[in-house]
Amino acid sequence: MPRIHNRAATPLPVLDHLHPVLNRVYSARGITSPDDLELTLQTLLPYHSMSGISEAVAALVPVVTQGRRLLVVGDFDADGATSTAVALRALAMMGATDVGYLVPNRFDFGYGLTPELVDVARDMSPDLIMTVDNGIAALQGVAAANAAGIPVVVTDHHLAGDQLPEALAIVNPNQPGCEFPSKAACGCTVVFYLMLALRAELQRQGAFPAGAPNLAVLIDLVALATVADVVPLDRNNRILVEQGLRRIRAGQAQAGVRALLQVSGRSAERITAADFGFALGPRINAAGRLDDMSLGIECLLTDDEQKALTIATELDAFNRERRQIEQGMQQEALALLDDSAVAPQERAGVCLWQENWHQGVIGILASRIKEKVYRPVIAFASADNGELKGSARSIPGLHIRDALDLLDRRHPGLIVKFGGHAMAAGLTLRAGVFDEFAQAFDQVCRTLMSDDALEERIDTDGELRPAEFSLELAEQLRWGGPWGQGFPEPVFEGWFRLVQQRIVGERHLKMVLQPRHSDLAMDAIWFNIDTTAWPDYQREEVHCVFQLDVNEFRGARTVQLLIRHLE
Repeated sequence: MPRIHNRAATPLPVLDHLHPVLNRVYSARGITSPDDLELTLQTLLPYHSMSGISEAVAALVPVVTQGRRLLVVGDFDADGATSTAVALRALAMMGATDVGYLVPNRFDFGYGLTPELVDVARDMSPDLIMTVDNGIAALQGVAAANAAGIPVVVTDHHLAGDQLPEALAIVNPNQPGCEFPSKAACGCTVVFYLMLALRAELQRQGAFPAGAPNLAVLIDLVALATVADVVPLDRNNRILVEQGLRRIRAGQAQAGVRALLQVSGRSAERITAADFGFALGPRINAAGRLDDMSLGIECLLTDDEQKALTIATELDAFNRERRQIEQGMQQEALALLDDSAVAPQERAGVCLWQENWHQGVIGILASRIKEKVYRPVIAFASADNGELKGSARSIPGLHIRDALDLLDRRHPGLIVKFGGHAMAAGLTLRAGVFDEFAQAFDQVCRTLMSDDALEERIDTDGELRPAEFSLELAEQLRWGGPWGQGFPEPVFEGWFRLVQQRIVGERHLKMVLQPRHSDLAMDAIWFNIDTTAWPDYQREEVHCVFQLDVNEFRGARTVQLLIRHLE
């Protein structure tokens, strides 16, 4: 049973112009002054302190001014797709005429700039390769490109290993020595910053007599990447996400973004950051999981509304297929845990592998199982050569890339390669070592985590008074973000009388709840419940963790509670 912890901080007087509850929420998230809530583009961190950016700009200038051929090498997730689209769109806006892209198919090439992918790139005869959302670990790939006479500019945000690739330039806020303050930038943000620096240099050289292009038109893509890649929403990232949301609400989104909103049934006018994570991101990711990410990139590159909608519809179909595959894999994973001699609660780290699992879906599977057992989880799928491809998801208290690094040092030879960051990582295992690796992973997790870290804790923003269950506050909380990783959506707790309960859909519990000591009755919904335990008509009172939400139905807007935990 998770521990419920009230994280509510003492509200700061400097924010006393806000609703008291919103003031309390902000204070608990480290907001200390009104300046922290100033999310204008003018307050965005400048690019000048980003290491390697001047060298990268110098390499890219001839792509615009001399027509040199650039090949952008992307990644097969939403961050990689948006990074590729931002690079191609920005360079075209600045006058580049010969820019192409190459994104590895995860089933044929695996992640990043590999020597095998360089062989494909050579046939495209680029003068320069630029990686986006990958490359910091591509020692062999960059070496192969250098040997082929193709210099490489690396743009990435993943953590660097002990050795850096021999690239012409490396732009990555997480490389050693980089003083850029926001270490939480996603890959697309790094590319966006590089494009801003390139525009400034071209402007200095007089390349834009009619005026420099407005790169802010691409910020909806940067916002989407930031949320979809689940990077922490520090102030700089909140600026990017908020500005992207404002452009979309104002009807200024890319055609592909509008199309993805349409097929997912979301309103552009009322979009929130959560829609990036739960609606748009998964549909783009589905292309890379089941087929080829080129489809997702093309959706973000086209300005043709009908073409964008056609592609978005295809992406939506991939996402539906992905869900079906994932549900089957999740049932098999839970059965493996039930059949295991060691219960998940007796392990510090969980590894799962089934011969028939889909390589493109193991990341989502690891995330789902992590939520159920509250342990770091690595799910594996078989590759053609007998190796195992793994996707890891962690919990607070364990830096998963550091854990894999320690495991690799303790047990050299088990892992072929790995990379990632604090909460997610990818890796490849040698054939025949799964059991040995699983035991080693459990031991490493025991070494790095305390018992407290293995006990799930739900942080809340305290209780609400009956008068605070208002539409006004629900709206203020909705628009008070952007909320996300590291700046979590407000959740509250309280005791309620359970007035009504019934199943809607297949697995959702619709309730009417009444706060203690109040005559107020409100609708509430709890998604994906255990139908063997609910409805429970013997239960008269419940303690809930919930979000205060706005329900819109046939033009009417009412307060609704979204239940996150109930006991």
